[in-house]
Amino acid sequence: MKTHRFKLVTLIVLSITFLGYSATLYLEDTVEIIPANELAQEGKILWQEKNCTSCHQLYGLGGHLGPDLTNVYEKRPVEYIEAFLKSGTDVMPDFHLSQHEIDALVAFLKYTNTTGQSDPTTFTKHLDGTITQP
Repeated sequence: MKTHRFKLVTLIVLSITFLGYSATLYLEDTVEIIPANELAQEGKILWQEKNCTSCHQLYGLGGHLGPDLTNVYEKRPVEYIEAFLKSGTDVMPDFHLSQHEIDALVAFLKYTNTTGQSDPTTFTKHLDGTITQP
């Protein structure tokens, strides 16, 4: 009987903890330290709609087919980025983006560049599956 009661108490404690933590996450007001402008926000929505994360990474998170694009804005000229977005490549499809959509994605990549550094080749990989930046 003792083990049955222990399981019930454990379940209740874990449930209350989970609900409390979830409420904290979802009810807490998050504030961007460096807010994105309107065009960058449009680019972020396009990034999500076109599912760019399935192939590309931001901050080391995402797909592995394409490169990490966190800091592509500082590493490549804008014309280079626009050329890829306009016509795609053998691996990256041509999404037939309008010039406004291309401008929005470039603004998003410029914004992302200002929010952090990411070079996945320098990440330290831990046995538990997590990573840390140097």
